[in-house]
Amino acid sequence: MKNTAFKPVWWARNSHIQTILPLLTKVKSPALTRQRLNTHDGDFVDLDWLSQPERNKPIVVIIHGLEGSAQSHYARRMLMACQQQSICAVVHHHRSCSGEPNQLARSYHSGDTQDVTGTLKFINDTYPNSPIWAVGYSLGGNVLCKYLGEKQSQSLIQRAVIISAPLQLNACAKRLESGFSKVYQSYLIKQLQQKTINKITHPILGEHMPISKNEVSALRTFYQFDDKVTAPLHGFAGVDDYYHRASGLPFIANIAVPTLIIHAQDDPFMTADVIPNPEQLSPLVEYELQPYGGHVGFIQGGKPWRPNFYLEPRVLNFLSCNKNDSNNK
Repeated sequence: MKNTAFKPVWWARNSHIQTILPLLTKVKSPALTRQRLNTHDGDFVDLDWLSQPERNKPIVVIIHGLEGSAQSHYARRMLMACQQQSICAVVHHHRSCSGEPNQLARSYHSGDTQDVTGTLKFINDTYPNSPIWAVGYSLGGNVLCKYLGEKQSQSLIQRAVIISAPLQLNACAKRLESGFSKVYQSYLIKQLQQKTINKITHPILGEHMPISKNEVSALRTFYQFDDKVTAPLHGFAGVDDYYHRASGLPFIANIAVPTLIIHAQDDPFMTADVIPNPEQLSPLVEYELQPYGGHVGFIQGGKPWRPNFYLEPRVLNFLSCNKNDSNNK
């Protein structure tokens, strides 16, 4: 385990400042070009491209977190950082997160590697000479971790970074039921409730939903929501089966490409259960545990109204390390 030189600015040592302030800070969004991919089951996922890929140049695939998108603060910052370094980047949107409802009752979840696999295969088939790098945030980080562990040496990704990932879903769900963390849970649950209601009231999709409209308002925790909606919609026996099978932690040992995992000890979404033991780490995984940083925060300087962040240079520095080797795809 490594701890690099991240030091939060004095006014941002509080985990909630680290987590909330980035949500309130305006981040410029570069021009993006949308591309829709049809899925094998009759649905779609949307990709937002920063620029046209160039032969032999890497493509950074950004995988957003729960209810995130290309407009999330961390995605915008990474896109801007890639643009400044003339690196091609694309945001993979989970189903229903690109601003348009998906076409099936099912949506996405923390262990859903199927759609990411489809996106990566499309990119690899279309741009076979371009190495693929990936960065996953929060839920997207867990998905990325699970994908890398499942595919092992067959991964289409050459280098990866996983940030603030809930690698033990059960522990993280319980953490969000206590203290100020309940505020984050409430904010996200309301969004999930509304999407669920929209599908229940849909003339066709409603027939396939496992819950009635009147029952949705009672789902006030992730544990309740995942038990009554996520698990049955996606083929799990229940919430415990879902959390067990979808958590990324057991997959880390099988990762076969250079990967950086970054956590903050003060992350209000997490507990120490997400921290892997040394024997759980693949030799190709570099694990970075910071004492501060909040959830996808890592503010290191600047002013409260114009902070600067640790993540973007750290991520791109890791991804571009041994660039010559990774280009020999």
